[in-house]
Amino acid sequence: MELKLKKPLAFFDLETTGINISADRIVEISILKVLPNAEEQVYTKRINPLMPIPAESSMFHGIYDEDIIDAPTFQGISQEVADFIGDADLAGYNSNKFDIPMLMEEFLRSGVDFSLENRVFVDVQNIFHQMEQRTLKAAYKFYCNESLENAHSAEADVRATYEVLKSQLTKYEGAVYEDKHGKQSVPVVNDVPALSEFTNMTRPVDFAGRIVYNDEGVEVINFGKHKGRPVTEVFDVEPSYYAWMQNGDFPLYTKKCLENIWNSHRQAKRAAKSSEPIHAPEDKKQAKKEFQKQENKSEKREITNDMLAGLKNKFG
Repeated sequence: MELKLKKPLAFFDLETTGINISADRIVEISILKVLPNAEEQVYTKRINPLMPIPAESSMFHGIYDEDIIDAPTFQGISQEVADFIGDADLAGYNSNKFDIPMLMEEFLRSGVDFSLENRVFVDVQNIFHQMEQRTLKAAYKFYCNESLENAHSAEADVRATYEVLKSQLTKYEGAVYEDKHGKQSVPVVNDVPALSEFTNMTRPVDFAGRIVYNDEGVEVINFGKHKGRPVTEVFDVEPSYYAWMQNGDFPLYTKKCLENIWNSHRQAKRAAKSSEPIHAPEDKKQAKKEFQKQENKSEKREITNDMLAGLKNKFG
């Protein structure tokens, strides 16, 4: 079944030096952009991460230091990547938890303003895990009845992901899904926004999952001592928590989302404060009398020898 698209959908896959979004870097990127008229455009590039590739990572994806020694850095191609994606929606395999956060980190390090607003995100792995629970290789075998050659090659993986999604649409057409609350629906439909809603199960704010939306659509902390608590509430009771996260080992995109919430919250508080009613003149006079009364009390208080002796004993 071919995709029904109203705007381009960019399938992409990353090979990296590791899985730490904050510390690791991209060594290969491949993007398959599918246009509404079914035309396909492919962009694949190896990248010099400017750091050694750990042996275990090289054994996984087959890319070694000598393979990328003459490759461009991500900063050198960052604008090119952003331009190729354009205004397309994003899709991938485990992309919501890893590929999108990793890509955003690299864009932010490079100073490229790549916005995620007005895009939807389809994570093919989440469809698969909820309906069958397998790996990409098994998914390709299960849905496409073919063996995946060159697994963990970025272009092979991204094309397999595209083929799996098309086969999923055919297999699950009209299939009923029951969630953990017993609610039934037919979620796998040939509509990208609907697939995005089905595959974004945790509703993350920052994709790394440190901040998520709760059932009421409020941003809440999703880890540590404040887990489940609204972010703005945490700002009010523990303002230093914002500084702690901004200075901590959190992804840059998480920090950017946190900063946006912080700024919006401060603006809302300032607006609320400016709309407070102005006290009447009588109230001001009464407040002035109370202040003068307290001042008079403090002036009448005498310093005694006992007080001086106590201070001398305490401070020498």
